[in-house]
Amino acid sequence: MRYSGLRVLWEGLTGNKGWQPAWREPEPKKSYDVIVIGGGGHGLATAYYLSNKFGITNVAVLEKGWLGSGNIGRNTTIIRSNYLLPGNEPFYELSMKLWEGLEQDFNYNAMVSQRGVLNLCHTDAQRDAFARRGNSMRLSGADSELLDQDGVRALYPFLDFDNARFPIKGGLLQKRGGSARHDGVAWGYARGADLRGVDIIQNCEVTGFHIENGVCKGVETTKGAISAKKIAVCVAGSSGRVMAQAGMRLPIESHVLQAFVSEGLKPIIPGVITFGAGHFYISQSDKGGLVFGGDIDGYNSYAQRGNLPVVEDVCESGMALMPMIGRARLLRMWGGVMDMSMDGSPFIDKTHIDGLYFNGGWCYGGFKATPASGYCYAHLLAKDEPHPVATEMRLDRFKRGHMIDEKGAGAQPNLH
Repeated sequence: MRYSGLRVLWEGLTGNKGWQPAWREPEPKKSYDVIVIGGGGHGLATAYYLSNKFGITNVAVLEKGWLGSGNIGRNTTIIRSNYLLPGNEPFYELSMKLWEGLEQDFNYNAMVSQRGVLNLCHTDAQRDAFARRGNSMRLSGADSELLDQDGVRALYPFLDFDNARFPIKGGLLQKRGGSARHDGVAWGYARGADLRGVDIIQNCEVTGFHIENGVCKGVETTKGAISAKKIAVCVAGSSGRVMAQAGMRLPIESHVLQAFVSEGLKPIIPGVITFGAGHFYISQSDKGGLVFGGDIDGYNSYAQRGNLPVVEDVCESGMALMPMIGRARLLRMWGGVMDMSMDGSPFIDKTHIDGLYFNGGWCYGGFKATPASGYCYAHLLAKDEPHPVATEMRLDRFKRGHMIDEKGAGAQPNLH
């Protein structure tokens, strides 16, 4: 069934009795060509592109909980490609281009909204750094615009421009950035993969790997053993625990990243704003809530909730940026488990075990990377060679001394 405005109208006139489930609930087969471990955004995108772009349809996605129960449904929905370094910028620009055609590609409303992302600067040195980043973005084909104070004031006149500690001097604007509906992204990829024959198997936890003579031949699950030619791990904050079952220790730590939403308000913030003097980012949802977040909690955890010191820090940053936010009531908060790499950049690579592949270490950048992560991972699985924009995302880069140290846009090692 294809979705369309005409279909919505017809179903509304006929009692909405013709809708079909968006995807099947199959039982696992004994073997597959590819098993993707993790039913989040990256895992579902990988399965979708394997089936849609590379013609590999004998694929299973194994999810230990329900589809989208992890970070794909626990983030602040921001999409952007305003990165600096060669190992990152082309990758995130590919992701942005995929975002722009995503809804038409998988025939699902993911509510992609290119409202613009503005990074504020508060010192002359920071403005110079943003100018450098903007020039690098343009060299990679991304859009960027360096605004002075008047340019920022024209967009967001309610900001505290004359704050004695953090005066706003300008900002770097990417107009093509914005936000997307996180669960809609998961559902769209799941539906698109299912239509091409991919089995999406929920409540199926992987409990071990079947490895013989250095070759991974399958997995043990709570629904029995399943064999496959290739196993693709894609489990975000659970990466360390899952890969430990294969005897691997990753350069990754798991931390909680909290997010918050206020009560519904009238439209006030048209785009996405990030605070340059602290770690704070904010946008407004379609239901009117202010959606915002900040730093990770400074301790290792697998809990999907955080502690109060980060709440205080995030709210302080919001008040410094826009004092009016103090009048809004906090509606709810949640946490995602981040897989924090030591240089703030991800991994999409083969492992030393034949047939076992790994995708992780996304830090703060997992949601915005969803389309490119899935596409590049599918490319690696299908062709056994990295996609041209993901050649630097190697597992051995720390040993080789080739870090992708994206300061200011990835992890902060002092926090973990």
